[in-house]
Amino acid sequence: MNEVLRRAMYDAGFTEVDLSVELSVDPKTVRNWMRGQVPHPGSRIALAAALGVEAEVLWPRLDATLPGAGKPSDLAAVYPRRSGITRSDWLAFFAAGRTDIALLASASDLLLQDAEVVQLLAAKSEGGARVRVVLASEQPGSSSSLRRLHPLMQAGIVELRLHDDAGMYNSIYISDDQLLVNQRAYGVSDSESPVYHYRRSEHGEMFGTYVNSFEMIWSASRENVSASG
Repeated sequence: MNEVLRRAMYDAGFTEVDLSVELSVDPKTVRNWMRGQVPHPGSRIALAAALGVEAEVLWPRLDATLPGAGKPSDLAAVYPRRSGITRSDWLAFFAAGRTDIALLASASDLLLQDAEVVQLLAAKSEGGARVRVVLASEQPGSSSSLRRLHPLMQAGIVELRLHDDAGMYNSIYISDDQLLVNQRAYGVSDSESPVYHYRRSEHGEMFGTYVNSFEMIWSASRENVSASG
């Protein structure tokens, strides 16, 4: 039994059923978590946010992701392949954001061609979050992504910009105090490349480094993009 999780649920006033409704999962899934099963990354983010407790407090063994004293304090996890992060994990990651959601991605990123992801970004914006997207211009697939996002941009729901060199850099996904970085390596597809999961922490430096990188690219990007690219 995960007594820390059970206590956190009690302190937050959640029953198993309440939490399953809050996170849109089966009550059996919540019971499995209470029995010691570690949720998928996106579910961990959403669960920790709902309970107001750091994921590493609920699941201390997450601190063992990288051995040794050199592990940055804001590094939460490392995933060997992006393909190991499920669609529901991505949805939960963005759903946890309340004030700031940002994406620096390839124009062919399948996330931005997923209707449910785009609808979630719109819902988060309408709920008060600032949603920003930077796409690499001059890439195959840009027209598809732009067509999907253009109505939201026109309505002032999503801020969308293009950057001529964004395709050269790692993809960055920000959801408030959580951040995912999809590494990019020559000859290796994004889906087969590792993803680093960071969380904002008092003494951490990596989270801020990637946020600053996004902000610099955002400032250098072109506004007023059209659906045709």
